[in-house]
Amino acid sequence: MSTESQSVPVQVPARRTVIACVGAAGLAAALTACGGGSDNAGGSDGAKPAGNGGGKDAGGVLGKTSDIPQGGGKIFAAQGVVVTQPTAGQFKAFSAKCTHQGCAVSSVSGGTINCPCHGSKFDVADGSVKGGPAPSPLPAAAISVEGGSIKLA
Repeated sequence: MSTESQSVPVQVPARRTVIACVGAAGLAAALTACGGGSDNAGGSDGAKPAGNGGGKDAGGVLGKTSDIPQGGGKIFAAQGVVVTQPTAGQFKAFSAKCTHQGCAVSSVSGGTINCPCHGSKFDVADGSVKGGPAPSPLPAAAISVEGGSIKLA
């Protein structure tokens, strides 16, 4: 009986193949975590007024005009909008989703709406890009001002 053992060649994947696979798995996990959900994600009961015909929370009161500082703004994260008051009595609204990679904007200061992810900055008056990697302005959102209340249109 022979005690010789046969060696079987083992193929080791190239380093860049391993890194690419790990990166792809990480990307898949991130996309799953940031994937689009239903409109009522994060809501308490998901109930929406019947027949409003508008978008997310259309017609709902966001806040009072006195809550929006002149030259600044306020982020309404649950509704996905940021409302600004560039000049006294003039109210504007924009999507709170950065046009670079979809991160939620986190602050309004110094005349800009600011994204924490990669430093994009948007003008409070028109949503235009003031800095950072964002490729386009924040889309406008429809609001109405009635008395001292700001509502989604």
